[in-house]
Amino acid sequence: GTLKKDYLMKFTSFLVIIFFTLGFLIGQTTGKITGTIKDSETNEALIGANVIVQGTYSGAATDVDGAYYIINIKPGTYTLVIDMIGYKQVKMENVRVSVNRTSNIDVDLVPTVIQGETVFVEVEAITARKDQTSTIKNISSDQIDKLPVENIGAIVGMQAGVVEGHFRGGRNNEVTYLIDGIQVDEVFGGGNSAVEIEPEVIQDLEIITGTFNAEYGKAMSGVVNAVTKDGSNRFEGSVSTAFANYFTGNKNIFIGLDNNQLDRNQDYKFQISGPIIKDKVHFFINTRTQDNKNHLNGLRRFNVTDSSNFYSLSPLEWYSENTGDSAFVSMNGSANRSILGKLSFSLFSGSGIRFSTMYSINEDTWHGYDHGFKYNPDGMGASHRRTDFLSFHWNHLISQKLFYDIKISSMKNYGGNYLYENPLDSSYVHDRYLENYGPGFFMGGQQKDHSERTSDILGAKFDLNWQINKNHNIKSGLQYSNYTIDNQWHQIRNEYFGTPDENLIYKPKIFPDSTLYADVYVVKPVEMSAYIQDKMEFDDMVINFGLRYDLFDPKSALPSDRRNPANQLALPDSMMSAYPKADPQVQISPRFGLAYQLGSSAILHFSYGHFFQMPPMYSLYQNHSFLVAPSDHATLMGNSELRAEKTITYEVGLWQELAEGMGLEVSLFYRDIYNLLSTKVFSTYNQIEYGLYSNKDYGNARGLEVKFDFNSGPISSWINYTLQYTRGNADNPTQTFSRSGASMDPVNRFIPMSWDQRHTFNATFAYSKPKYGVSITGYYNSGSPYTFSPIEESRLSRVNLYPNNDYRPTKYHADLMAHYNLSVTDKYKINFRLAVYNVFDRLNENWVDSRTGRAYTAVIKDTDLAGHRSNFNDYEDRIKNPAMFAAPRMIKFSTGINF
Repeated sequence: GTLKKDYLMKFTSFLVIIFFTLGFLIGQTTGKITGTIKDSETNEALIGANVIVQGTYSGAATDVDGAYYIINIKPGTYTLVIDMIGYKQVKMENVRVSVNRTSNIDVDLVPTVIQGETVFVEVEAITARKDQTSTIKNISSDQIDKLPVENIGAIVGMQAGVVEGHFRGGRNNEVTYLIDGIQVDEVFGGGNSAVEIEPEVIQDLEIITGTFNAEYGKAMSGVVNAVTKDGSNRFEGSVSTAFANYFTGNKNIFIGLDNNQLDRNQDYKFQISGPIIKDKVHFFINTRTQDNKNHLNGLRRFNVTDSSNFYSLSPLEWYSENTGDSAFVSMNGSANRSILGKLSFSLFSGSGIRFSTMYSINEDTWHGYDHGFKYNPDGMGASHRRTDFLSFHWNHLISQKLFYDIKISSMKNYGGNYLYENPLDSSYVHDRYLENYGPGFFMGGQQKDHSERTSDILGAKFDLNWQINKNHNIKSGLQYSNYTIDNQWHQIRNEYFGTPDENLIYKPKIFPDSTLYADVYVVKPVEMSAYIQDKMEFDDMVINFGLRYDLFDPKSALPSDRRNPANQLALPDSMMSAYPKADPQVQISPRFGLAYQLGSSAILHFSYGHFFQMPPMYSLYQNHSFLVAPSDHATLMGNSELRAEKTITYEVGLWQELAEGMGLEVSLFYRDIYNLLSTKVFSTYNQIEYGLYSNKDYGNARGLEVKFDFNSGPISSWINYTLQYTRGNADNPTQTFSRSGASMDPVNRFIPMSWDQRHTFNATFAYSKPKYGVSITGYYNSGSPYTFSPIEESRLSRVNLYPNNDYRPTKYHADLMAHYNLSVTDKYKINFRLAVYNVFDRLNENWVDSRTGRAYTAVIKDTDLAGHRSNFNDYEDRIKNPAMFAAPRMIKFSTGINF
């Protein structure tokens, strides 16, 4: 152990020295323009032609080969101006620059004797594709404006390769999220971004569903990188108010919806940007507040202090207090607020220095529908989040070949799940009220779990990008992250538990970490990443080759004897646990990608890579006191020795320009996924079985992706299709442990994962003019697996059926968005926006009954009916859960002012 640590320290120190020499880069936020300027008549290279990005200080002169390159350009659409004495000036319009991409613009200048002539040229689509060595989608702010979406997640979910939130068959926590190149992952549970920014804030959205270069890490399946807008020399702003309601023919399912409640969902937006000091200091501010009651209601028949008793066989002896007001209460509502402010500085004209600072806040409260609380909605807890994100970005273009970035960030992410924030709140009531026997629904009582967690993440980066020559662009990088995770989970108990008064008196109490009723700890892991990468660009071929190094130190102890992890058993010393520190985990991963131009309108690409990601931090630190409950399969324990999960991915694809403005891309991929998070069953010395997180699971995925895009004037269209096969031995980390606890046979073969949806398709058509526009998107999903369970009378019930052995019904729906802008003055416009989600009010089944394979149904036996005792509902009320269906048709209307 000591030798290994010494080796790691020496190796890490060596890497630090090397990378400080080369410079560091991770999470790029700029792009590049390159190309060759020639004489149109002689085809000779032109030396000294001036190439300027109009409206910026960026530009270059061609070298002896007629070549030029302009690096460190912010994402956006530009006009490129090419000038040379004796030739007509050329303006290349609509040059798209995307994050981390090269736009290749070759121009032939026409000789002239008349100075001042200008030729306007539209850029060909292939110019933005030549360096695409894997499946990457860059979505501009203009395209986002045309889509019927409410948030970034909806945009990501439309992309080929993304199925039910899973990127190319991986689990849903295998994606990393970046804002302006800084990772903002929710690290404890994984699976989402801790920072949410609004679609109106985004200048360029990079979504990588395939292999990705060495500069990206902490992900196995995909990357989402959002580059935010800056203010400009023009004051611009908007303010809008939106109201929405559900208009459905299925009110027997979605109870309590009222057509006259036009403001059931409320959405308020405000945005303003402009100069503080012209050309030098600019600001950008965006805020959004939402109050959404959404579509699932409960009925307040009971209050939390109501008491009921349906145990008697005789209805005459039933007793039920129902003091509720019988009002409909939202049970899946949310309240959300986001604020983002950004200052951009270019104080030193001609110095190549620019810097910015950004601060964002997310405050959210969500309620998740629980069918058991349908008649007692006030007894449900809620989820809460607040994220404060602060970043500073310094960018210095030292020369036309070299620039560096400094990025410093601080993120504080708070998450809580509770009914009352204070676990000792006097509003908590006695557990005797939490009763559901008879009707199958809680007729009083409250949810008593209480968790609060804060993750503080400090990060620092120093980035360097060196364009050695036309053919080689070197990037290297290092990232350092320091985490502080403060976890507080408590089960709220009765202070009088175990006393003669426990059934009469209640006072909430929480216990310390030395008990089974709490999991309280503070941990401070450290993570470091480094890489080097060469992007080799030739006339017909681009090669990306890189190497990445990752180190994760959990900074935590672990028990030496897993059969007596907390020393709860007094045994000989050889059977007692010591608590050594866990060793750091180190990974080295190669990445390779190649793009080859086939003729003038096609690109073939191939890529291969190893990708590593540490499991979510809950799996390293859960049950930090190592206590084992006195019953089998009641304990799950974290493991700070967990290794990184690993994916090996292969991809080949072809992009073809079918006609002007029309492109088709087809990609094939295969992934092997090793060391997936799982649970291993341990038995203590007194024969109590518990679960320990481990790296036992394996999966693989293969598939085909098709992307079609068309743009011509006001008409745009996008089509995304995914054919996918996903297999593994478990589709969630606790499946093996749960089956063991239920005395079920282990899964000894590959099974479909629960997101193994065979066909995923969406198509968007948009018609957009400056004054008005409309777009519609249709979605088709062929259905994902569920576990069919035959009734006991069936012979199939004697067979060991594997999980995920059947498929849910097909789902499809359409969304529509239309807008109209009314000019009041030259500066002010009134805008109207209509959005209709689930236009045809389709009842899509998100999950189904395990015996019937359909939502809202069940196999009901006479014994089920005989066991149901109630004076206010029937047995079918139990199985008719409206959360089985996706949301019904919602119509949202907004009006606002742009200035």
